[in-house]
Amino acid sequence: MMSSSKRQLQKENTRKKIIATAYQVYAKQGFTATTAVIAREAGVSHGTIFVHFPSLDELLTCLIQDFGDTLALETHKLSESNNVGELLRTYVSVLAKYEDFYIRLISQRSLLPEDIQMIYANIQSTVAYHFNKVIEREVENQTIKKIPIHMVFNTWMGLLHYYLLNKDFFSPEMPLLERYGSELITTFLELIKK
Repeated sequence: MMSSSKRQLQKENTRKKIIATAYQVYAKQGFTATTAVIAREAGVSHGTIFVHFPSLDELLTCLIQDFGDTLALETHKLSESNNVGELLRTYVSVLAKYEDFYIRLISQRSLLPEDIQMIYANIQSTVAYHFNKVIEREVENQTIKKIPIHMVFNTWMGLLHYYLLNKDFFSPEMPLLERYGSELITTFLELIKK
């Protein structure tokens, strides 16, 4: 007979496996992929998905919150820094781990239920908050041009999203952020630095 702690650990591992598989499936197939596909790829029964996530929306919510928590934690760690370059490098390195999933998220966001779209908006808001703290300090230190902070953040996101959404043109054979991440950061910093 299996102990309750061993059963709980097995349950947690199955949940993690479902989440990891959902990242991969949604990255490849988009958010119209079914839970049956996720179950098959994870090597679990279809019903097991619903033991851990009572609905598809709950799975999506958990997945996007997990992604957002990872991104927020890493940017929060650097929000006390006066170095926007370091913040951008960390941000890009986190996105690189989730690149295909993130491309699906930004390209198919409008297909997601409204409450899940709000989670995405909260992620962007959190990142913007930490980004803005660093930019404000660099403006005070006169290392960055005095540009409206919202324009600095939106310009960075526009540049980044443009390249990601056009990955098939810029880097069809390899991860885009691996190929262009450093160049995007360097170019952006040249635009905003004094």
